[in-house]
Amino acid sequence: MSELRELAIEFLRACERHGIMAATAESCTGGMIIAALTDIPGSSTVVDRGFITYSNEAKMEMLGVSETTLAAHGAVSRETALEMAAGAIQNSRASIALAVTGIAGPDGGSETKPVGLVWFGLALRGQPAVAESRIFPNEGRDFVRRETVRTALNLGLKALD
Repeated sequence: MSELRELAIEFLRACERHGIMAATAESCTGGMIIAALTDIPGSSTVVDRGFITYSNEAKMEMLGVSETTLAAHGAVSRETALEMAAGAIQNSRASIALAVTGIAGPDGGSETKPVGLVWFGLALRGQPAVAESRIFPNEGRDFVRRETVRTALNLGLKALD
């Protein structure tokens, strides 16, 4: 069994133990986190929905990310990750939301926002969202996206433990 499948199963079990549903808000992964979760039979008992918000317009329309936030900080920022996670909670039945926004490459990086930079947002219903970042080695788009899924699931597990 792959590590991502095992993590997805652990995350789903943790949600089940807490009696909560989960949602995702994904940009750079394009739905890979929700796919990892829904690949598991029985996941419908704890998975509510996944928002795939690749464009800024989708982030604003589906999650309520502020145009001001995007203009001031960009799509790949702490502020956007926080608003994505909070928006996923507000627009779903979920009690935990995992949000990711980053630069998977191979292009699009800059000196201040290199390829491999990913911001993670996590929201628990009734609590302020939190965010943290990682800079993954630029070992290709697939690598950055897989590591983003792994990290998001681990952050979710940590929040539920």
